[in-house]
Amino acid sequence: MRMTTRRALWAPLVGCAALLAIGGVQAQEWPNKPLRMLVGSAPGGGTDVMARAVADKLGPALKQTVLVENRPGASNTLAADVAAKSTDGHTLVMGVSTAHAIAPHLLKLAYNNDTDLVPVAFVGAVPNVLVVNNQLGVNSVADLVKLARSQPGRLNYASSGSGSTQHIAAELFKEATGTFITHIPYRGSALALIDLMGGQVQMSFDTLASVAGHIKNGKVKALAVAASQRNPQLPDVPTLAEAGVKGVEMSAWYGVYMPAATPRSVQQRVHEEVNKLLPHPDTRARLAAIGSEIAPMSQADFASFHLAENKRYAEVIKKRGIKVD
Repeated sequence: MRMTTRRALWAPLVGCAALLAIGGVQAQEWPNKPLRMLVGSAPGGGTDVMARAVADKLGPALKQTVLVENRPGASNTLAADVAAKSTDGHTLVMGVSTAHAIAPHLLKLAYNNDTDLVPVAFVGAVPNVLVVNNQLGVNSVADLVKLARSQPGRLNYASSGSGSTQHIAAELFKEATGTFITHIPYRGSALALIDLMGGQVQMSFDTLASVAGHIKNGKVKALAVAASQRNPQLPDVPTLAEAGVKGVEMSAWYGVYMPAATPRSVQQRVHEEVNKLLPHPDTRARLAAIGSEIAPMSQADFASFHLAENKRYAEVIKKRGIKVD
């Protein structure tokens, strides 16, 4: 009986000690150790470039090192999975539309895309570009549509894989133009571009980051940008809407996400610091080099954008019957 009483008295003291410990941790100045920014692709890719451009300025702003850690695979979702399950309060992930708006509707994920991660700071977007093989004999979107309609199923388009932005953009294009063009999926843009330049496939909706150099070197021909406005890197290339095809806008967008359990004050700090570094000339130059258009948003707007993009892709994927091979 006496032992039971002692336990009953001891339990609240233990609980109070735990609360005090938590309070002490929360009261510590954040960040109090190096941060890591996870990237779902290999070094050198668009997501990696975005992450390093942000991390290099975010570290000094927070007075801590921000280490970029590559976890490539599964449509960029391996990195998101690690971030979603992190509990150290010092983990971020450079999110990309492939992982946070497309993959949830095509893959079985080990985390919840809408509840385990929170959008913190939008960084920018890289538009997809409609490019064709030089020997195809077309000089405009109208020429391409006319050719595709005259030869249903005989033209092929390449993508970096089923469920990629290239794949979805082309399916939207087919729907908007009433054309039948065959999909040839590849394992990444590099192989797809080799065959596009070689003539094995006739067209692609690759990201500007991947094709800008080939366009400028004259190895492929750009017909239109799948964005709401022309890109500074390709000022003479019209948007698809300008070329007569409306409703086909596709960009790979990027933003910083953190675990949903991250304190609101920490999220706000990261949001503010990222927005401060985006206008920096060095950051702008590094992002412009891959065709990114910087577009800061409030955190609330980014959250709304995340939901809207998920809805948009879910509808397209279901309507077009898009699946991962």
